[in-house]
Amino acid sequence: MKYPENIRDVISLHPDYMGFIFYSKSQRFVEELDPETLKQIPESICKVGVFVNENALNIFRIVQTYGLNAVQLHGKENPATCRILRRKRLKVIKALSISKADDLLVTEDYQTCCDYLLFDTKTPLHGGSGQQFDWSILHSYTGRVPFFLSGGIGPDDAERIKTLSHPRLKAIDINSRFETEPGRKDTKTLAAFVNKIRKEQ
Repeated sequence: MKYPENIRDVISLHPDYMGFIFYSKSQRFVEELDPETLKQIPESICKVGVFVNENALNIFRIVQTYGLNAVQLHGKENPATCRILRRKRLKVIKALSISKADDLLVTEDYQTCCDYLLFDTKTPLHGGSGQQFDWSILHSYTGRVPFFLSGGIGPDDAERIKTLSHPRLKAIDINSRFETEPGRKDTKTLAAFVNKIRKEQ
């Protein structure tokens, strides 16, 4: 999320999480976003700051400035960094790039230092690629830490997502395929998707 009016529109859909990218090389970088806009978001929505290879001190500063509840780490952050952030009572979500089952082996390093993992499509980019990986790979994940499913999820994927039955699947992370431009969500399309996901089977 990037634009105040769009943030307000998405709040009306009652998402569980709302992400804000603090990575200057991203098209969705929230450089000009007023911190007060985030502070007005209801407590029922977890405000997540997305970082890429940022040092812990800068992350703490941004967390305090914007009133964030969680951090999503999309770079090469090691378990020690995750532990440092967790000690500050932050929810830590570590993103891992996935293209084959063997890529899940690294999850063993993060089992005791993260609240959640996020499985994204392996590309040269740090997320936002709009590409999906083979979801059957998820069956190879046997860790204890719950995960978010990310990577190219679009409006037509709702019914398929509802068939996923992995016991550690916590949330669905959606982004680029619901945008009219980087950082601006198409709320009509998003609302239809959310309603399908939340509708009882």
